[in-house]
Amino acid sequence: MIACLRLIAVALLSVAALSAQAATPDGVKVLRDVAYGPAKLQAMDVYLPAEKSEAAPVILMVHGGAWRFGDKRHPPVAESKVARWVPKGFIFVSVNYPMAPESDPVAQADDIARALAAAQAAARGWGGDPARFILMGHSAGAHLVSLLNADPARAARLGAKPWLGTVSLDSGALDVPAIMNHRHARLYDEAFGGDPALWEASSPIHHLTKDSPPWLGICSSNRRASCGTNQVYAATSTKLGTRAETLGEPLSHGEINSELGKPGDYTDAVESFLASLDPTVAALLKP
Repeated sequence: MIACLRLIAVALLSVAALSAQAATPDGVKVLRDVAYGPAKLQAMDVYLPAEKSEAAPVILMVHGGAWRFGDKRHPPVAESKVARWVPKGFIFVSVNYPMAPESDPVAQADDIARALAAAQAAARGWGGDPARFILMGHSAGAHLVSLLNADPARAARLGAKPWLGTVSLDSGALDVPAIMNHRHARLYDEAFGGDPALWEASSPIHHLTKDSPPWLGICSSNRRASCGTNQVYAATSTKLGTRAETLGEPLSHGEINSELGKPGDYTDAVESFLASLDPTVAALLKP
């Protein structure tokens, strides 16, 4: 219960910080509010390296916010990640998506698939490679990218092509029915409601397939529930023959997002996973 209350506190602090926007490093070009659908929140910001490439890898980042709020320009979502990876030659795409209660988590995952498809279609024009995409998300965003990664066919049905792998930044919603059938924070009721069919439809562990791309689940070792659910998810993936790893970090839920990209062992460990996905990615990440 204490862990759940901490998550709520983090969410409320995130709301208060939404007026701030991520700083953009010198030399990085930004394409703001690129639409991937007709709704206002079906939009993404694209951060491009100073020198255009012909085959840059693309990191597509999905913000958190309890499925109800958040923004692609919130500094912890983009700032350190853009500063770290775009100067190395990556393209970084930060995505908005319609929020609950107007859009439930399954519909939100479908919107991320649409954003992925649109970004892949536009990648060549940005200097990117549509075959070298990496999905990344924090909190609710980590749940959404994990849901797509569990069963990539759902993204394919919406036009997305295969991607290299997925980085999940402290998702606590990998097994939604397990959450909803036990004592839980109100934020889960607001997102997932009372319909067990929606719980299962939005539960990544219930959709795992042998076709799931490599997945890295980063969890807060300060919260037992965080790493426990990530480890169960990884073990279930491994039994299906897919690659799934967990990385426990002694950081808060928010710090797992905001500290990624800053120099240190944490960023190095994530980059080790990224480098393992593709030789071009590995070459860009060399010191």
